[in-house]
Amino acid sequence: MPRTMKAAVFVEPGRIVLEDKPLPTIGPADALLRVTTTTICGTDVHILKGEYPVARGLTIGHEPVGVIAELGSAVTGFEVGQRVIAGAITPCGQCNSCLDGRSSQCGGKAMGGWKLGNTIDGCQAEYVRIPDAAANLAIVPEHLSDEQVLMCPDIMSTGFSGAESGRIRIGDIVAIFAQGPIGLCATVGARLSGASRIFVVDGVRERLEMARRLGADDAINFKERDPVQVIRDATSGRGVDVAIEALGTQQTFESCLRVLKPGGVLSSLGVYSGKLTMPLDAFAAGLGDHSIITTLCPGGQERMRRLMNVLASGRADLKPLVTHRYSLDDIENAYDLFSHQRDGVLKVAITP
Repeated sequence: MPRTMKAAVFVEPGRIVLEDKPLPTIGPADALLRVTTTTICGTDVHILKGEYPVARGLTIGHEPVGVIAELGSAVTGFEVGQRVIAGAITPCGQCNSCLDGRSSQCGGKAMGGWKLGNTIDGCQAEYVRIPDAAANLAIVPEHLSDEQVLMCPDIMSTGFSGAESGRIRIGDIVAIFAQGPIGLCATVGARLSGASRIFVVDGVRERLEMARRLGADDAINFKERDPVQVIRDATSGRGVDVAIEALGTQQTFESCLRVLKPGGVLSSLGVYSGKLTMPLDAFAAGLGDHSIITTLCPGGQERMRRLMNVLASGRADLKPLVTHRYSLDDIENAYDLFSHQRDGVLKVAITP
């Protein structure tokens, strides 16, 4: 096994570069993964721009597919050479938050479960250390490819959680604002949850077409039509039962609130990088019985197993979200493409 590896490292705002770093060392509860496929997340772009702070020198990335290269002495139930994934959220499974069912907030800290590429070195590298491996590794079924399961660690889990947290019921009308990868997965999650009509909103024609392909009923280009007015008119002024915010801007958050019926649920998934304000009228001065809920991507072994079950069953196919492919050696160009949203990019597969 080599002593050094290539890794995408945060240097300063505006610069993530490929560098040589020492191979990670693992503890008794950890696993070392040889990364076979990973990707770039919108959150990584927030890191690149300096909108989300991480330590200089940190390896970025939190969506690993790989092969077990080494296991800690205390890890049982796995073998070296098995193909696995780990979630973007890697809970310990033992703290108060985990035992209370809030593993994304592991350690009792906001976002405490998000460690890879945030508080410890991530997976845009040739190797990555997975902490608390017994709680986080999930074996990939043989008939599923790397690219088929690549969305599971974050994008699929996050998007589906938007539908789950929104408490979508059979027959609900749902609106989803933004059809990037997370919004598209929220569209799939809404369909699987039983929504009878799904409105999606975006300004990119290709993304709206993909949304229709994945189950959306009404695709609204906000550059051509006012989505709030369209949705209010289409529901005879009633509004939607559930609105999912999948971008993280004031405009999309407020639009979700404006299309929501009294007593409806606003399920927020976006990462907000500025001050968020509440419009008094849309909020009904706080008396509209609205539920506003935020969700951080659920992680852990059982979550990953369930998501792979959905893919294995054929009920969802997210491989079309992979629109571009780069080698790890070319990851700086991949960041340039993804951060500027060129060439119809949705997700980039990175292969060391």
